Amino acid sequence: MAKSYHKLLSYKDEYEVARLHSETLETLVNEQFEDVKSLKFHLAAPILARKDKEGKPQKRAFGNWMLGAFGLLKKGKFLRGTPFDPFGYSAERKMERALIREFECDMKEVLKRVEPDNLATCVALAELPLKIRGFGHVKLKNAAEVAKQREALLAELRNGPTLVQAAE
Repeated sequence: MAKSYHKLLSYKDEYEVARLHSETLETLVNEQFEDVKSLKFHLAAPILARKDKEGKPQKRAFGNWMLGAFGLLKKGKFLRGTPFDPFGYSAERKMERALIREFECDMKEVLKRVEPDNLATCVALAELPLKIRGFGHVKLKNAAEVAKQREALLAELRNGPTLVQAAE
């Protein structure tokens, strides 16, 4: 339960990606290479990304100017979760916040219903967020698949396991 809750609470948004890129540049690149003149960043920036035929964002190459953008973004993390967060209105961010609330409700129910007979179902429900991987459209797809599993597990928790009777 704790691992899943941590995963849901620590999603990588644009502010976190900017911080990670900045730290990587400040440490690894400068330590491992000398006289780096230019860098290219391949990103599917939410506001700037073009979409492919299926509506998925395509990565684009951005030059050195992104270093300044990363610096600004990493300082803007105080906007996270506020009405002033420009990224907070995206489908992915809305989904991530909804997943946190959903998990909290599910775990309250699990804690009320957990018994030796349904422990495996309770554990499976608690571990579901660990299956939601990726970013952007990949994460949205994985979350949709996990939602189906969640519904089945909740039904099993509430109604007991479905028994399949052998043919006579």
